[in-house]
Amino acid sequence: MRPRNDLDAIGALGDPVRRRLYRLASESDEPLTRDAAAEALGIPRSTVAFHLGRLVEAGVLEVDSRRAAGRSGPGAGRPAHVYTPASDELIGSLPERHYELAGELLAAAADRADADGTTVRRALGPVARRAGARVGAASADLEDALTTCGFEPRDDGAGGLTLENCPFHALAQRYTDLICTANLSLVEGMAAGAGDERTPVLDPRPAHCCVAIRAARTPAS
Repeated sequence: MRPRNDLDAIGALGDPVRRRLYRLASESDEPLTRDAAAEALGIPRSTVAFHLGRLVEAGVLEVDSRRAAGRSGPGAGRPAHVYTPASDELIGSLPERHYELAGELLAAAADRADADGTTVRRALGPVARRAGARVGAASADLEDALTTCGFEPRDDGAGGLTLENCPFHALAQRYTDLICTANLSLVEGMAAGAGDERTPVLDPRPAHCCVAIRAARTPAS
């Protein structure tokens, strides 16, 4: 459950030829070859190769090498490049939002609530905390985990962090208590998963996330 923001990939699709190539690769039952793409679009193979390469660089497509069926060994010729979509869908927003993550958390909480005979609201905190812990454990540090999820962490000058962006902004505006409480649990999980001793707290401020990170307390001497 590592959120992503595919703005660079979406930007690469601004070119109409690349959009058509991406659509071809997405709708094809088999990996797309340069020859098939050139024939379908009616443009030179060299042009197709250039644009496919750009889509690979942007992370929109993945490329592999494959020999034609039934051909192997010396004299079989060079393997052909074949292209497949890097993911089933592209998600991008500016400012960065991750409503798909909120949807996953709420769906998982509903499933957990049914299993435990409790409410979705009660189940949401533990579900969000576990999800955050997985993101934190898979990240280089807490800042990396927060950046992955779109929180835009900034040093507060006192050993803690302010979170400049809320990835669930529209939901937080409408369902403030529910979303902000889940947000706190999510960030608590990230800190625990990343092994960070700083403390996430609710600290709602205009134009910021409702959560802030307080510096770790030093033991009294």
